[in-house]
Amino acid sequence: MAIRQLFAACVTSIALAVGVNAHGGGVAHQKPIQVEPDANWVTRHMAEEHHISTFDAASFFSLHDYDNSGSWDQSEILKTYGMDDPSAKDVPQEKKDEIIREVMKLVDQNSNGVVEKHEWLQFTGEDRKGTLPDFGLGPGHHWDMETEYEIHHWELYHDENTKEEDLIHPEDIEHFRLHDELEDEAERVAALDKLAIVEQNIPAKFRRGGQ
Repeated sequence: MAIRQLFAACVTSIALAVGVNAHGGGVAHQKPIQVEPDANWVTRHMAEEHHISTFDAASFFSLHDYDNSGSWDQSEILKTYGMDDPSAKDVPQEKKDEIIREVMKLVDQNSNGVVEKHEWLQFTGEDRKGTLPDFGLGPGHHWDMETEYEIHHWELYHDENTKEEDLIHPEDIEHFRLHDELEDEAERVAALDKLAIVEQNIPAKFRRGGQ
């Protein structure tokens, strides 16, 4: 897709001011919410990643129960902390293990390896007033590439009046570079799909001139 087409798509997206939430429904994007410097990680995550300032423990749980199973498994906990995002590619496995270990120690009361909704509500209730720890890994990016770019860059520095020549920030350049890479890969796969036989998939000894 040409940069001009991608640019037009971004402008259209901002003009509509509609994104998708973690479960695929519509949510209006707003300007980032400011939080206190000493705000806990959950509050900062909701403000920065979801543009939500008012929420309760039940809604936070449901928003991050990505498969609607009524519990958080380990993969969902890691996703909430942004470990599925490309920005976390260099986070060592030891750190991911620490996230799981500490969250489970805090919330998983019956030690069954998942955080169930009733456990979360008890953990965050009036008696304990618990919250998720901050592991120093950022706000927890877990949107798709387009939405991350929109809420963490476009909404801060661009608007519906942005022109193509204004897209000169490093984040703009990287975003469109990734689009080019994805398009090139899609075209390569499509071309291979048209071939009756993909030579690279044939063992070397069976290729012409192979040993």
